[in-house]
Amino acid sequence: MKILDWYILKRYLGTFLMMLLLFIPIGITVNLAEKIDKILENEVPFWEVVNYYIDFTIYFANLLFPLFLFLSVIWFTSKLAQNTEIIAFLSSGVSFWRFLRPYMIGATLVLVGALILGMYLAPSASKGFNDFKYTYLKKGREIQETSDVYRQINDNEYIYASHFQPQNKSARNFTLEHFEGNELKFKISASRLKLNEEDTTYTLTNYNKRIIGENGDVLINELDKDTILPFEFDELTPVSYMAETLNYNELNDFIEQEQRRGSGNINRYKVVAYKRWSLPVSAYILTIIAVAVSSIKRRGGMGVNLALGITLAFVFIFMDKVFGTIAEQSSFSPLIAVWTPNIFFGILAIYLLFNAKR
Repeated sequence: MKILDWYILKRYLGTFLMMLLLFIPIGITVNLAEKIDKILENEVPFWEVVNYYIDFTIYFANLLFPLFLFLSVIWFTSKLAQNTEIIAFLSSGVSFWRFLRPYMIGATLVLVGALILGMYLAPSASKGFNDFKYTYLKKGREIQETSDVYRQINDNEYIYASHFQPQNKSARNFTLEHFEGNELKFKISASRLKLNEEDTTYTLTNYNKRIIGENGDVLINELDKDTILPFEFDELTPVSYMAETLNYNELNDFIEQEQRRGSGNINRYKVVAYKRWSLPVSAYILTIIAVAVSSIKRRGGMGVNLALGITLAFVFIFMDKVFGTIAEQSSFSPLIAVWTPNIFFGILAIYLLFNAKR
């Protein structure tokens, strides 16, 4: 690697890290100022708060790293342009494509780091971040599906409950249907289901079982019945942020399991899974746009480049959020929704790059 590559690569990574170190404390300060009243009101232990802000740092960095990367590249490339260093590089016979090489090397390093962060480190931080939030800051908020829950729990059995109560480990108007092929073999119903945590059995109140027979049905009725059922209670209605807390392999298994169960939140889980890839890939696209926008010396100086860069960065984040929400709340393809901002900005990057090259 030549002197030019090392010079730009060090500026690329150094400015990016500086941007992270600059904005993360600001993010922590703003968050703490907003949450301090509830933290004091709920008498949250000091070390719980410390762990929360460690998790917050990782969560915050993973969520906004495209913005930090984009602004850092615009910042130091604009300085190169203002100091006429880019003109000197290109005048010495270095092509614009060759000038881009250290930027692409830097983007690759950021991509690898973002993949490791998003696939394995951020999920653990997200669990701590969300657990703290719903334990201390948003007490009583409903974070699980509780009404009209319908699930396929295995290849042959389906359950339904009109109302789940995760805190009490119970459910109202519970039914379990067992099929073999397309034929219903038996059906269990109860007005109330309650998990006995000491031995993982279930108590069914007003228990009724109908066994379907060729020569007539068999009815079994009991006031209360303790029995074993083929499912884990906590897995029936996972918390709304469950997908964010799983590493990539666990997330794929979770999505497959929830699809079999007929979960209504599949699109939400798929959006999380696809973003684990799309956000790191955006490092290339945003780097190219940032170089194309800021490599030209402008009359307004760095301020013009930064204003344009901030506008484009927020448009990218806005599109990412909007399309993600559309996919979560409708039947719109999560894959298309997640990758649309990258496709749109990828086309923009190619256009700006060829303009800058000329």
